[in-house]
Amino acid sequence: MPNVGPLELIVVLIIALIVFGPKRLPELGRSLGRGIREFRGSISGDKGDDEDDDEVRELEHSRAQAKAEPVEPVEGEVVADKRS
Repeated sequence: MPNVGPLELIVVLIIALIVFGPKRLPELGRSLGRGIREFRGSISGDKGDDEDDDEVRELEHSRAQAKAEPVEPVEGEVVADKRS
């Protein structure tokens, strides 16, 4: 089995950052984690729904952020459709 050191991990992370960009990396990490969790659950035979728990946590987190940030009214004209 090959040894993966810190230098190799840094090179792989830099390549992933270049290929996917900084905005997509967190989303890819979450989906990879969910996939690994789902795989482990199917191997061990767990029937728990971790996805529902994750969705509830994300919803509560977004609600908490919405309460923490005051909404300021915006003045101006409302544009209904975008023209290409």
